[in-house]
Formats: sequence, structure tokens, C-alpha cells
Amino acid sequence: MPLRISLKPFERLIINGASIRNGSKAADFLIESHCKFIRESEIIRDSEADTPAKVICVTLQVIHLANDPTEAQGLLFAQAVELLKAMPSAATFLLKIQDALAAGQTYVALKAGKQLMYHERDLMAARKEDTRAA
Repeated sequence: MPLRISLKPFERLIINGASIRNGSKAADFLIESHCKFIRESEIIRDSEADTPAKVICVTLQVIHLANDPTEAQGLLFAQAVELLKAMPSAATFLLKIQDALAAGQTYVALKAGKQLMYHERDLMAARKEDTRAA
């Protein structure tokens, strides 16, 4: 079953490592074979990775697009250990990521990484509110 992708004007899409940018008009196309892709709206750049969860998301992007993700998976493990020390509540999210990677579902792992990022954001916001209240 093909996957329909709709790109906004000038939106970028990475397919199997190739960066594709749409022209000045919206476009739809079908992907009819298995490939690895990330839409521009899903990409977190290294320069934007200013929290541990965002750093993990960047590593998950590399794993998702890599032909041989072995080195990146080792890095992910080290990052996950450090994150767990600082934020034990991340365990549930990291387990989802690990399960998805073990099943070869790198895009699912990427989505779980985004959930981890939102969880981290919510914890940081709650801490800021607690600090203001004190």
C-alpha cells in the first residue's frame, strides 16, 4: 500500500538520506516502495538540541536514517543512562523506544522520542512554576 505525502510550498523531505525540497506550490506524491523518510516539520537540528531528550531525538533521527545504526545505537544507550539518572520518570518512554528499536520500527521509536521530549518539557515547566511559587 503506497504512502501519500503532501508537501507544503518549499517544505523539505529527507528520503533515504536524500534531501528533497518542494517548489513554490503544494504537491502530493506517493511512495510506493519501502524507504526511510523524515519530514522537515519532524526534524530536530543539532543546534536545537538544548535538552537531554532533544539530544536523544536527534540520535533517533540518525538511527532512523542510517544504513548501519550500530554506532548511533551505542550512543543512544549512553544518553538514555544519563537521562535516567537525571529524570527517572523517563523510563517508560525509553522502554517504548527500546521496544520499537528491537522490533526494527525506527519511526515508532522516533515518535516515542518526541513523547519523551514533551514529557521533559512538561516537567521543566512544572519545576519553573514550583520555583515561582516558593
